[in-house]
Amino acid sequence: MRIALGIEYDGRAFAGWQTQPHGNTVQDRLNQALSQIAGNQAISTLAAGRTDAGVHAAMQVVHFDTEAARPLNAWVRGVNALLPPEIAVVWAREVDETFHARFSAFSRSYSYFLLSSPVRPCLLAGKVGWFHQALDVGAMRAAAGRLLGRHDFSSFRASECQAKSPVKDLQQLDIHDNGGLLRFDLKADAFLHHMVRNIVGALVYVGKGAMDADGMSALLAACDRTSAPPTFMPDGLYLTGVGYPEPFALPSQFAAERLALR
Repeated sequence: MRIALGIEYDGRAFAGWQTQPHGNTVQDRLNQALSQIAGNQAISTLAAGRTDAGVHAAMQVVHFDTEAARPLNAWVRGVNALLPPEIAVVWAREVDETFHARFSAFSRSYSYFLLSSPVRPCLLAGKVGWFHQALDVGAMRAAAGRLLGRHDFSSFRASECQAKSPVKDLQQLDIHDNGGLLRFDLKADAFLHHMVRNIVGALVYVGKGAMDADGMSALLAACDRTSAPPTFMPDGLYLTGVGYPEPFALPSQFAAERLALR
């Protein structure tokens, strides 16, 4: 049978999602716990998308195949009992073999939290990004609008990105300001490696006055990563949802409401 899971994790403790020889990744720890519940049958999960070291997930979606017949509750409560506290399974559903966590998805959503303050965060350290100066949020919103739509996002693509095409459809880029705690909400059909962090880094440049909206348009048109501002820190980045066709009848795949930071 094929099982789909919704999971959340605090990325600070792990070297990213993708399995590594040292074993200290979210995927490694999840596979180990699932294998124990499956009677030590080897389990290999496939995810909607990879996240880097230090990046969090409020709703990652994965699937795996198993011959072990278990009640769905075992794939939630049983697995959670074996996982470190930084990872939790939120829901489990049996799906048919046409479902694929990555290839069946038609959208991904991320949120980035950024504290604009002269003093670095303490209680929120590792959970939010930080910039030490006040930012012009109005200018950032104007520049963000230049990125919406279907474009070649090579200027915001990491050199090690393995995506076949740099062309993506950015459907949402909203910026909310809650007293200096900014939340960037982004939604696209898919994202390039470091794309969100690179967009945030460019918007911070706009916010501090080093670039304007026209400069953002020029940067997008350049399709050249070397001309763009540096990649921003991973700390404030959260995968918040994955969109799938309704016939799969999965529970809510969007979990911004589960974030402690709103």
